[in-house]
Amino acid sequence: MKALNKTITKSLLGLFLASCAISASAQTATTASTPTKGSFTVGADLVSSYIWRGFTENKTPNIQPSATFTYGGLSIGAWGSGSFDGTYKEVDLSASYAFNDLFSLTVTDYNWAFKKSYFKYNNDSTDHIFEGTLSYAGVKEFPLSISVNTMFYGADKKLNSDSTKLKNAFSTYVELAYPIAKNAKLTIGGLYVSSKDGLNAYAVTKKGFNITNVALKVSKDLKFSESFSLPVYGIIGFNPETEDAFFVGGITF
Repeated sequence: MKALNKTITKSLLGLFLASCAISASAQTATTASTPTKGSFTVGADLVSSYIWRGFTENKTPNIQPSATFTYGGLSIGAWGSGSFDGTYKEVDLSASYAFNDLFSLTVTDYNWAFKKSYFKYNNDSTDHIFEGTLSYAGVKEFPLSISVNTMFYGADKKLNSDSTKLKNAFSTYVELAYPIAKNAKLTIGGLYVSSKDGLNAYAVTKKGFNITNVALKVSKDLKFSESFSLPVYGIIGFNPETEDAFFVGGITF
């Protein structure tokens, strides 16, 4: 069993290295007539509180940096969140491939617990959660975007049938988003959990499909000069499952 867990761990960690190898191979195969260059981007958001999929992760202001390397359809990135008072931190890694303008596939390694060594990846005891995401971007005539996100490894668990062992819960979040105006987007998201023991990554105890995120995001660029503006946004939303509401303000740097 230990050997199997080690094999799975190596395979998951190898995903990111394999993504890099694909990028390097693609660069070698690119001809001079059709050059493709990789690019790095970095940014950060400042938010008044951290809400994720309708759930309150942290009630205090957070800084959320991100860095991404993109080569063709492949993107490898890191994203984080840290509260100003030092009580919360999160570090996520991801590898994504866009098949075309409509469909993309992403694998994300989440970690927000940090109760154990960051480098411990054993499926039965790790703080990490691996999730696969299939996304549809929508078309110009009907710009409805859809994503299906399923956790498949790590700290998303449920009890087995006789309540003696833990096994993967495969919690799945589905989200639909639609721009109702040039600067406004409506989002509706729902979560499926396969048990009511509350051991899943969301700590939800209601088995089945639950609407967890109904939100409206409105954005605006604050213009300070002809060459400088600052994107700001507000998100008001509700989580029917937890019977909670939230209003978040954010600035993008």
